[in-house]
Amino acid sequence: MKSRRRLAILFFLLIGFFIYLVPLLTSAKGETVYVVPVEETVEKGLHAFLKRAVTEAEADNASAIIFEINTPGGAVDAAGEIGKLITSTNLRTIAYVNKQALSAGAFISLNANEIYMVPGAVMGSAAIIDQTGNTADKKAVSYWLAAMESAAHESGRDPIYALAMADEEVNLPDYGAGKGKLLTLTAEQALNVGYSEGTVNNINDLLSELGYENATIKNVEESFAEKLARFITNPYVVPILLSIGSIGLVLELYSPGFGIPGIMGLSSLLLFFYGHLVAGLAGYEAIILFIIGIALIILEFFVAGGIVGIIGLIAVISSFFLASGNVAHMALSLLIAFVITVLVSILMVKVLGKKMKFFRRMVLTDSTSTESGYISNKTRNELIGLEGVAITALRPSGTVQIGDERIDVVSEGNFIQKDKRVKIVKAEGSRVVVREIPE
Repeated sequence: MKSRRRLAILFFLLIGFFIYLVPLLTSAKGETVYVVPVEETVEKGLHAFLKRAVTEAEADNASAIIFEINTPGGAVDAAGEIGKLITSTNLRTIAYVNKQALSAGAFISLNANEIYMVPGAVMGSAAIIDQTGNTADKKAVSYWLAAMESAAHESGRDPIYALAMADEEVNLPDYGAGKGKLLTLTAEQALNVGYSEGTVNNINDLLSELGYENATIKNVEESFAEKLARFITNPYVVPILLSIGSIGLVLELYSPGFGIPGIMGLSSLLLFFYGHLVAGLAGYEAIILFIIGIALIILEFFVAGGIVGIIGLIAVISSFFLASGNVAHMALSLLIAFVITVLVSILMVKVLGKKMKFFRRMVLTDSTSTESGYISNKTRNELIGLEGVAITALRPSGTVQIGDERIDVVSEGNFIQKDKRVKIVKAEGSRVVVREIPE
């Protein structure tokens, strides 16, 4: 009897413990929050990383994604794709501005469901500029203003402040953005105008504010390949890589065998394609087209005509555009690379190749000149002044008899009949020049 009572008590205790534990397990399983950093320059490589992070969060049925933003901005096209990525997910998205969300960073923040900022953080200053630092053309500016306005409108915020961030003509003097100045909101100002849901001191405060203090937090970090891809796809790095690649291959043409310049050039170009492949900008078709182009250029050294080389060059250039996400940026990068390659090649071959021992080893500067002792044909200076008889007509080339020797000669340009007496006036290698002796 006592044992039955003990078993019953133990049974009810187990049931009670199970009832208490189930909500905790359910809560832990259902409350998963992903924290994703959005740092440094915004470019296509960042979009590839964020796409992976969002895909992982969706596959894990996460409750929310927190984008921890600290960026000075970057490429407009990349920001546009990131904005679409954020708005296309069904997960709850939070922009956590941890220091600054400027330019493209402000646009990315506006595409999130909610925005939170730390004290001292700023958001705004989103004018669109080109790679030279000047204001972009009217078409690009119009697109960017429409995108900023649309992002603010979709998130239920007053678009006037988004426009003031991108257009210095919008007048908001109460927020330090009079005509001629772009709007940059502080954390307090953003809260006042509805561009922030709150100000928090750190990520833990943010999680408490959102109701995720007991959630499982998963921090998504960039892999080495993604970091390298972001660096390589930076608009300022692309022309540098292309320049190094071009200079290396051009110098390899002046170098005996295959050495440092060729390795340097091919490595730079392979890095270019690797970065764009990892970033999702290039497919294998671009790499295949590049390899075909290089093969055709090499084939040009063995096939006369020049057509094969031209086709190869077109294939190589086309592969760069195929790998790029922005045709205008790639065109500018190739132009910069071409100019730098020409200037550096001239400097190294004409100047450094003569003065510095290192470059003399790298660049083949020797020439097979007569002054260096090289001769292709023996010059018979001893024939100058000798006389003979034309045994064939000279039209203007022919043969003359000089003593016991027959010599192939040319006249000075005039016709000389057979059996006329001639005199040798010049000897340059195999070219012997004669003049008719008047009778």
